[in-house]
Amino acid sequence: MRYTKLGSTGLDVSPIAIGAMTYGDPSRGHPVWSLAEDASRPLIRHALEAGINFFDTANLYSYGSSEEILGRALKDFADRDDVVIATKLRHPMRPGPNGRGLSRKAIMTEVEHSLRRLGTDYIDLYQIHRNDHTTPLEETLEALHDLVKAGKVRYLGASSMPAWEFAKALHLQRQHGWARFASMQHHYNLLAREEEREMIPLCLDEGVGTIIWSPLGRGRLARAWDDAKSTARSDTDGAFADLLYTPTEQTANRAIVDAVGKIAADRGVTRAQVALAWLRSKPVVTAPLVGANTTTQIDDAVASLDIDLTGDELAALERPYTPRYDFQGISDEAEAQKLRDRIPGFANV
Repeated sequence: MRYTKLGSTGLDVSPIAIGAMTYGDPSRGHPVWSLAEDASRPLIRHALEAGINFFDTANLYSYGSSEEILGRALKDFADRDDVVIATKLRHPMRPGPNGRGLSRKAIMTEVEHSLRRLGTDYIDLYQIHRNDHTTPLEETLEALHDLVKAGKVRYLGASSMPAWEFAKALHLQRQHGWARFASMQHHYNLLAREEEREMIPLCLDEGVGTIIWSPLGRGRLARAWDDAKSTARSDTDGAFADLLYTPTEQTANRAIVDAVGKIAADRGVTRAQVALAWLRSKPVVTAPLVGANTTTQIDDAVASLDIDLTGDELAALERPYTPRYDFQGISDEAEAQKLRDRIPGFANV
């Protein structure tokens, strides 16, 4: 495994990260597709044996069960000093006041719960799980800074938001001398490249590494266009999945998927390896998040690190893309609200 730095920090992480949303007690989160502990542990161990040291979860995933399963597995299979544990907070964890958000109270409460569930005394990368528009940004940023100074958190990260909001946060952190965001976890793949307009140039300029969620377009880049079979997750994600991957131009998306397939066939590799290799060609990308539920998916992701796409191959993959409406960056608030209304539970995305 060839490790890389997280953004402009000195932190060594594997260029593949395991997304642990897949691992969680089905009775506490996603009964159709999340994996119970006995099925999750062999996958976490396999990732470690492949050299992966970067694991991402969130307090919300299976309402804490993902953190518990990941923490116990890493304690049993790895040296804590060798692994990088990332988790997130913001979404509702309990009913009533202060059960969600990024207030100082919520942050100080949730970090303790995450530390307990993970079975560790520090979190390597603590990320805000979207922004909280009901709390002053300065309150959130200072509280996060205090966690770093207290030694409970090593680095800070953010996740999908408009680029102007992220720029404002970075400016405030620099202005006040607070610990800065080292990473941005956002939505980026061959079928979703809207972040190339503003967020990616911003991250490059600020030395922020990016961690990619949905790097395979919810699996659409990993199979032929006509093999668009549903999965347990896609069948239960409802409007959220449609919003992310209903293309403005079906022909453009099909052409991209076909280009992935051609390059994969020519090289004798899988489609997933090609799609992940494309992400690795982007200097801003630190690691894609792989929500693997089989060892084959982990092996595919690791194998993608040996693929260096040529200029002609990169052009063939990128040429068909058609710019489209981006949910994260819609400037018309009325249009953005129409989209939010389609997704119960994602009102502040």
